[in-house]
Amino acid sequence: MISRPVQVVRISLTVSLFLSTALSTAMAQDSGRVGGRGGRGGGRGSQTVITDTARARQLFVSNRHEDHRQANFDQQIKERLVAESTTVAKSRGVLEYTNVKYKSSVDGMEIPASLYQPLQKRGARGHAAMVWVHGGVHGSWWSYRLFPFVKEAIQRGYVIIAPEYRGSTGFGAAHYNAIDYGGKELDDVASAVEYLKTLPHVDPERIGIMGWSHGGYIASLLLFREQHPFKAGAAMVPVSNLVFRLGYKGPGYQWQFSTQKEVLGLPHEKKELYIERSPLYQVEKLKVPILVHVATNDTDVDYVEDQQLVWKLRALKPDLAETKIYVDPVPGPSSVGHTFNRRVNPTTWERDDSPDQIDSWNRTWTFFDWWLRPYEDRSKARM
Repeated sequence: MISRPVQVVRISLTVSLFLSTALSTAMAQDSGRVGGRGGRGGGRGSQTVITDTARARQLFVSNRHEDHRQANFDQQIKERLVAESTTVAKSRGVLEYTNVKYKSSVDGMEIPASLYQPLQKRGARGHAAMVWVHGGVHGSWWSYRLFPFVKEAIQRGYVIIAPEYRGSTGFGAAHYNAIDYGGKELDDVASAVEYLKTLPHVDPERIGIMGWSHGGYIASLLLFREQHPFKAGAAMVPVSNLVFRLGYKGPGYQWQFSTQKEVLGLPHEKKELYIERSPLYQVEKLKVPILVHVATNDTDVDYVEDQQLVWKLRALKPDLAETKIYVDPVPGPSSVGHTFNRRVNPTTWERDDSPDQIDSWNRTWTFFDWWLRPYEDRSKARM
């Protein structure tokens, strides 16, 4: 009879010891989790985490400028020279094509550009003008193959300048590695206007801007500045939200941003910088007309990104923003719908039209004709 209480005591002690050990283990595991309980805390625990080295390598993104991915610069230069030579031949008897240079207003860096003008120029302030901006994180105007649309612009009375802003390819390592996405590159592009103002036949009050992809991003960010020189602008399939975009695209794409000399980090490390450099968060500043065309089958600037800009413009700037969503347009030469209105025959350099491309360009010409009046020769006295 006297053994039963002893047995009960032993059982009680065993249960207590088990519960105590379990609780201690749970607390240790909890404190060892990244960020602690509920994502807060940061306490150190005894939990052992086995690192998946393959996944770690896959997710690693450097924030060192020396890790910025390089290119075959000699090959790029050769390709640019071939493209420029072909452009000279295609322009003969059609328009005046020259390569020019000017200084960026932000730091004096020399910016190359392609200049297209009518063969017969009007008098003082006789022509409207536009700055056309190429895309690509590291892209180039010379590889854009938009010659047929340039011809149309010249025929309509425009002067066109296309800058090779810092980070563009075909101009060597220093120009390539100076890339500053959403930063100084904006001033490189805006400074093209100062060059246009040196041409007496260009009307400084009738200058617009248009860009594609990264170029549309630059165009929209400039239009969203408090001060800029543009009467109106167009952003085609524009990059619009870097905070969202880098998360959506993943490490391979993030690396191109995090290693830029003026960035050196990802959105969670440089929140204010990425917000400031995302057009989506600057819409409220828009004061001039903007045209935006996007495609639902875009696999570069995915529609899930661009729809954010379209809806915000429609909500906040309905009197200034003209937007069009093309539903699964006929694909262009790359990234499906991303190039739907840049369909050009690579051999003839003529338009390879689809219904959506025709519609997009008709809307584009109508938009700019209304705001810039390229058909008006203002060198002539008005009656």
